[in-house]
Amino acid sequence: GRGGGGYEDRGRYREAIVPEYLRDYERKKFAKEIKGLKVAVTHLPYPRKYKVKDVTREPASKLSFDFEGKPCTVKDYFKRVYKCDLKYPNLPCLHMEGKMQYIYIPMELCKVLAQNCNRKLTSDQTTAMIRATAKPARERRSEILGKLREARFDEDPLLKDFGITVNKQLATIEGRVLDPPKVQYKDKSNVRPVNGAWDMRKDKFYNGVTVDKWAIVVFPRNFREDDLRKFVYQLCKAGEQYGMEMAQPSKVHLFQQRDNIESVFKSLHKDVQHLQLIVAILDRGAYYNEVKRVGDNFIGTSTQCVLSKNASKAIPATMANICLKINMKLGGKNSIIDPSERIPICQKPVIIIGADVTHPAPMDKRSPSIAAITASMDQYAMDYRAVAKVLKHRQEVMEIDQLAGILRDMLLKFHKKTGFKPLRIIFYRDGVSEGQFKEVILKEIAAVQKACLSLNKEYKPGITFLVVQKRHHTRLFCADSRDEHGRGKNVPPGTTVDSSITHPREFDFFLCSHAGIQGTSKPCYYHVLWDDNDFSADDLQTLTYQLCHCYARCNRSVSYPAPTYYSHLAAFRARYHLQDWEEKNGIGSDSMSTMSFSGDELLGSLKDMQNAVEVNEQMKDTMYFI
Repeated sequence: GRGGGGYEDRGRYREAIVPEYLRDYERKKFAKEIKGLKVAVTHLPYPRKYKVKDVTREPASKLSFDFEGKPCTVKDYFKRVYKCDLKYPNLPCLHMEGKMQYIYIPMELCKVLAQNCNRKLTSDQTTAMIRATAKPARERRSEILGKLREARFDEDPLLKDFGITVNKQLATIEGRVLDPPKVQYKDKSNVRPVNGAWDMRKDKFYNGVTVDKWAIVVFPRNFREDDLRKFVYQLCKAGEQYGMEMAQPSKVHLFQQRDNIESVFKSLHKDVQHLQLIVAILDRGAYYNEVKRVGDNFIGTSTQCVLSKNASKAIPATMANICLKINMKLGGKNSIIDPSERIPICQKPVIIIGADVTHPAPMDKRSPSIAAITASMDQYAMDYRAVAKVLKHRQEVMEIDQLAGILRDMLLKFHKKTGFKPLRIIFYRDGVSEGQFKEVILKEIAAVQKACLSLNKEYKPGITFLVVQKRHHTRLFCADSRDEHGRGKNVPPGTTVDSSITHPREFDFFLCSHAGIQGTSKPCYYHVLWDDNDFSADDLQTLTYQLCHCYARCNRSVSYPAPTYYSHLAAFRARYHLQDWEEKNGIGSDSMSTMSFSGDELLGSLKDMQNAVEVNEQMKDTMYFI
């Protein structure tokens, strides 16, 4: 149909029905998908290849340029020069990369070449890839030893000349398993995790909020009324069970195709005084970015997205997980680490900071990188605040002034909330490679020091700075099969190694803090770049392992510390805000495709993009990123 799409059976194959034209949102989506694609043109007598840069706003029948001193459309040009009558003149053209600024080719004259896919996988593709590649520890170990035998290093003449021999067995090293900390709930009820997880069904949140002003927006038009009633009932029931009182929703809005999310949310905010929460029931992938941008940035109200298939089933376990998120977003506290188990160095005021930088997809040559910094705001290291910062394209290490300003604000917030100045700063930095350690010391550690001195010349808290790395090839296997854990036969959660495979002189260690559910567990590698606090290896490993139990979205120990995990979430949330802002403002379309990074410009100005990721004042003092 007009503007639509479909498939037509032709024997064994399905041939796509070509639409007569593309709507603007379809064109933007299509341009995003095919950017960087290699194609060959079919109208020339010789082979010619191009790489797609963008998709034009105008169709071939209207897109014009000067040809022989006169205006000429792309459609007329190809008819006059190449004797090509276009079948689809109302479709846009492909804007190609090349020495000339404007190279427009009609889509019907291009064929896709065989090529590697360098794009980020979709969630379904990622799931399929993990299932295909995840191998239990025993199978992974056998495969490694098999590859080692196939390599035949003992027959290599070059290695023999240098007197090098390669052991055919895996290295046997010493490690230990840390005890998990007790998790405390309301009325000092303690739970000790078993195999990296714990059950809180008999407990209530340490600090449960009351949700009496909330609304639901139902986006799928086929969502049944009975399912909606069941979802509300089960969610309120789960909230009551865990100590988070939820009243019936103040308003339910059934989203219509003509509706605008900004208008709907603004109307809800007006109709429901002191609105605390909007629950959005969505189909997979639809509207998520815009819901988060409008909630976080535009009206300043917490949002909770729920997939329609999960809302219709309303399984108690799913409802419990949703309650974990809602309680933290609205200022509650799900649980804490038992204060009696805190290491001595953390008995006095300490702020724990996490930082991460996310980069655009591999084929994206112009989008900015985004940094996020999270900082604890309470004595239990459970309550965090986040700030996102737009950086230049693929910038990894933040400049001193950029980071110092953010950290100064975080220290002031900590003092305002707790009434204390932190005497120690513990900083977990994710995503830095060994080659960048020196730059991090010169810039980011210097920024922490500068932030402290900017508050008071005499304020010099002890700083401990660790880099957290997951991109390495080290795997740990149990030497004794009796120690193996779970279906994957992995090392038990809490396994730590700080000798033999670590640096001979520097302060580093491996810690596998999570229980491997599938495949072979990958331990995190921690490298201490700076330590004014004179941490012992035992104390720092214990603190790090405890922080892995502070992640509020699940009742499990996660693979790396909560502050780093939160910074990762905050950076990705900012990316969603930016993507939605770009789509809303038409950035990334053909008119912007010729712009390249220069000075303070990238797609738009860095200032505009920073404004796009800046959350509403109402949200800055919440864990909106959970």
